[in-house]
Amino acid sequence: MSSGEGGLDPATSRAVEALQALVRIPTVSHPDELDPTTFDALLVELEQRFPLVHERLEVTRVHTHGLLLRWAGRSGARPVVLMAHLDVVPVEDPARWTHPPFSGAVVDGSIWGRGTLDDKGCVVAICTAVEELLEAGHVPAQDVWLSFGCDEEVFGQAAPEAVRVLRERGVQPWFVLDEGGAVAGGAFPGVRRPVAVVGVTEKGVTSLLLRAEGRGGHASTPARNGPTARIARAITALEHSPMPASVPPPTVELFRRIAPHAGLPLGPVLAGAARVPALLVRALLAAGPETAAMTRTTFAVTTLQGSPALNVIAGAATAGVNIRVMLGDTVEDVLAHVRRAVGKDVEIEVVEEGAASPLSPYSTSGAADGEHRDEAFDLLERTIEQVFPEAVPAPYVMMAATDSRHFTAICDRVYRFAPFRMSKAQRESIHSHDEHLGVQDLLDGVAWYRRLLEELPEGSPERSPA
Repeated sequence: MSSGEGGLDPATSRAVEALQALVRIPTVSHPDELDPTTFDALLVELEQRFPLVHERLEVTRVHTHGLLLRWAGRSGARPVVLMAHLDVVPVEDPARWTHPPFSGAVVDGSIWGRGTLDDKGCVVAICTAVEELLEAGHVPAQDVWLSFGCDEEVFGQAAPEAVRVLRERGVQPWFVLDEGGAVAGGAFPGVRRPVAVVGVTEKGVTSLLLRAEGRGGHASTPARNGPTARIARAITALEHSPMPASVPPPTVELFRRIAPHAGLPLGPVLAGAARVPALLVRALLAAGPETAAMTRTTFAVTTLQGSPALNVIAGAATAGVNIRVMLGDTVEDVLAHVRRAVGKDVEIEVVEEGAASPLSPYSTSGAADGEHRDEAFDLLERTIEQVFPEAVPAPYVMMAATDSRHFTAICDRVYRFAPFRMSKAQRESIHSHDEHLGVQDLLDGVAWYRRLLEELPEGSPERSPA
């Protein structure tokens, strides 16, 4: 299959062509500003592709180019929010892409381009599902809100503004669903089935700037313990001083669920480890950086700055540290740990701070303390089983940050799941090169959202304020 090739039925072509069109509009967000012309074009394209969504839903513009749309249901007692974002990260080196990053090319059964996975694929799948249900005359059991942010990639203001609007209207969602997890193939060595991971919390994001100052001067007369040396020692000390490791309950439940699907000898090991958290911690730490990150707060030194010239001793040196704060740790814990590790010769500036999101309810089974069920999580899990019967649904702690963290202020059930099959290579392509989404996987994502909306349970007939 190649771009422009015929033979697609109308339902298929609508979703595929919409995603192609959105990918071709490079809505790259930057910390200082976004290009209004580009984002204007995307909103126009979105309205043209999904006319009923824009005609029959109540549309509110939030911030500069974010959208908040309300689909009135038979009841407003337990409203639901479906989220996605319209912006994408920049492309560093287009030459590394197999197909041009903003081409939206359909090649070998996949749609290629920046944003196919993160996160325009979800935008298109949600809108296609709603458009189809509107055409069929469907009215959801509960009010449904669509929240599409325009600056998620730069930790912007569209999502907080959407939360403000909902709070002013008295809307308290039953659950919120954003991007995050996926139907992940090859996520765990030895586990034969893909795992449909649903984020029930996400790590917090805290960023620091380590700074050391000195006189500087000519490189021919260096002095000991200059700014760059102190920063180097601080970085090394931080790397050798990790935060304590542990496994939060969602991680234990994740491994309890996947253990039966792992072959020998891994299956019994995982099952045993899930019963003994200390063993699970050691196993995850030994398995590599990706699984080790599931056990603790992490520190990543991301930026370095020193002298502007090779023959000049730096008068100041800095290192940026991006910290992902684990559930159970506080920002205060993290700052105290960093201070102990780097010592008093280095200044610490807090650039941004954020703790882990609150833990949303999820269902457990086979736990030592008995079984617990949550109706909203069960709905997500049941919909996964219906559309992706090959997958094992499981809760997990999401490592990255999403706009949904802002919605925890008005909702106790905030989940993170993109209903797309993603291989390990695809997951690695997010924020990298060769991002792509299978055509059939996009269509199955549409089917998942549609099934979810069709199966929203009935609630009290009394409507919440709107």
